Amino acid sequence: MATTNDIKNGTVLRIDGQLWTIIEFQHVKPGKGGAFVRTKMKNVLSGKQVDKTFNAGLKIETANVDRRDMQYLYQDGEDFVVMDTSTYDQMNLPAAVIGDNAKYMLEGVMITVATNEGNPLYTELPASVVLEITYTEPGLQGDRSTGGTKPATLETGAEIQVPLFLEAGTKVKVDTRDGSYQGRVND
Repeated sequence: MATTNDIKNGTVLRIDGQLWTIIEFQHVKPGKGGAFVRTKMKNVLSGKQVDKTFNAGLKIETANVDRRDMQYLYQDGEDFVVMDTSTYDQMNLPAAVIGDNAKYMLEGVMITVATNEGNPLYTELPASVVLEITYTEPGLQGDRSTGGTKPATLETGAEIQVPLFLEAGTKVKVDTRDGSYQGRVND
């Protein structure tokens, strides 16, 4: 147990059996009345954001969330198998925990896995990954980088928009947060 004075950005609280992470907080001491803490919280599992106010000094229950870097090994049915590279322990992660990150994961990529009491909560990828284009319509003479975009299929099966001049076999840098094209990568 902790008090509202211990709240910091990134603190994970257990409220009504659910885990919430603090995104923003502000201690407020008005001229009249008691002090309070205004917070913006995000549900760890659903991603829902809410604003909640706590009275100053209130007892709150914190949760211990362990974040470890792990290597993605392979997909086993619906599960994704990851390994802690320091202990070589393997863990099966359900597809629901991986979510949309699966679109940008190649075997061998390092991801961050957050767990609470041994249960996986969510995963985080690096901000960008390098993937190869496996299929896209051929570019035409006169297509320039300042022109439009066309759909391209990546080696993971994800589809993104790329400039018209790119062709299949080109490696590109992709933002994992929104799936946007960030540039060509030369080997």
